[in-house]
Amino acid sequence: MGVSQPLRLVVDRRIHAEELRRFDSNVVRGPGADDCAIWTGAVGADGYGRFWVRRGGTRMMVRANRYALAAALDGEALEPWVRALHGCNNPPCVRVSSPGDTGLLHVLAGTQRDNMLMMGRGGGRVAVRRGDHGVKARRARAIALREAVRDGWDAQAVAAALLGSPEPTLW
Repeated sequence: MGVSQPLRLVVDRRIHAEELRRFDSNVVRGPGADDCAIWTGAVGADGYGRFWVRRGGTRMMVRANRYALAAALDGEALEPWVRALHGCNNPPCVRVSSPGDTGLLHVLAGTQRDNMLMMGRGGGRVAVRRGDHGVKARRARAIALREAVRDGWDAQAVAAALLGSPEPTLW
């Protein structure tokens, strides 16, 4: 079984209004200027949100951050080669940053090379860490964030989930 690749994705606010409502019902937005918008729906083994859509009679899964980026284009196609990058380094975040935004950037369009540079792999490939330091930890953090906002934004619970511990920090 091969690895799936992103498809060309179009999200039009008029045509996909019900789908957008369903998507938005799975998002909790933080009140702060730099807060993430946390996906509370399905989370994959890699820690990224999963969202099901129907196109041409076929049901398919897309990453929630990619869907959010396509929705921000309002009817324009998000091409397969465009990646939905996380400036906030938080896979369950679906807050799209616009060109010209300042402060912490969240989900933004980029290339695979941009992604590698953001991950610190642009000059030479660093081995992907597995187990408790890689995708398992990323998924655990995504699940903890989802639970932290299940009943609305809770800044202390979000901070604890991001740190990976409910214990307060010294600083």
